[in-house]
Amino acid sequence: MKRENHTKWSNSIDLRFTMVLLLTISLSWYGVFAQDVIPEKAKRDYNSGPVYSSSAMEKLMRFIAVSSPMPSAFKDTTENVIIDPEGTLDVFWEKLSIMERPVRIVHIGDSHVRGHVFPYKMRKLLEEDFGDEAVIDYNISYNTTGIAHETGRSGIVYHIMGVNGATCESFNKPERIKEISSLNPDLIILSFGTNEAHGRNYRAAQHRIQMAGLIGELKKECKEAEFLITTPPGAYIKSGKRNRIINVRTPLVVRTEKDFAQENGIAVWDLYDVVGGEKFACRNWSAAGMYQRDKIHFTRDGYSLQGLLLHEAFIKAYNDYVATKIY
Repeated sequence: MKRENHTKWSNSIDLRFTMVLLLTISLSWYGVFAQDVIPEKAKRDYNSGPVYSSSAMEKLMRFIAVSSPMPSAFKDTTENVIIDPEGTLDVFWEKLSIMERPVRIVHIGDSHVRGHVFPYKMRKLLEEDFGDEAVIDYNISYNTTGIAHETGRSGIVYHIMGVNGATCESFNKPERIKEISSLNPDLIILSFGTNEAHGRNYRAAQHRIQMAGLIGELKKECKEAEFLITTPPGAYIKSGKRNRIINVRTPLVVRTEKDFAQENGIAVWDLYDVVGGEKFACRNWSAAGMYQRDKIHFTRDGYSLQGLLLHEAFIKAYNDYVATKIY
């Protein structure tokens, strides 16, 4: 009886072993014919873009939200953009997107810049966008310098250098060029044209020579700098003892600056046409009560709006550049 049980148990073990062996052989045989061999190293997928680290993606995807500050009552406004078809500011946008060191902007110009409202609005907005660690915070007024005090840390450094009554020709002085170059600018913003337009003997050809002279000297001394020209906002001139009329020379000055920028590969922000151009620029500012009594200079609200508009165009151009870096 015991021998019979032992025999049954042995036969059961043999049967189970045989079944396992057959199953193993079957699976091995199926694997040879039904499944591709997994390569030791996966092949590169040439149809996919590069895989960035999270920090790199954060930089590439760093779009900055910006909304239009244009008053709805302004008539005949145009799209608020920086005109730069050749991408001359791409080197600057790249520096800004990486922000490995202080990125410096020097804004030069006439009394619109000297008032320290229009450019200061721009400066504070950019510090909010890109960081204010590069400068010591202090309030700027008409009675203070517009030169920023650097900390040495990474971030935006926005210097303001305006002179009442200035033209691009009057700014082209060795001491001015030296002062600008000493700030090591990555971008120079030039805001002239109002005083040129007030010259009764204005000549476009002479204006072009003067712009070429100033920018030529700046390029020689500021080899790392890119350039952005801004057109004048529009102004009135006296007509008789009490009356004022729109300065009809402003459109000619604007056209001269835009043509010069296009021919010399320089970016331009056309404030004049953005806010209404020859037909409505001055009327829009006037209807909004944003001129001072002389109808040449602007109220704080007027200059603040100009700063907001420049910031909008600037950030839109920066966002467009960032978009090109995403493959």
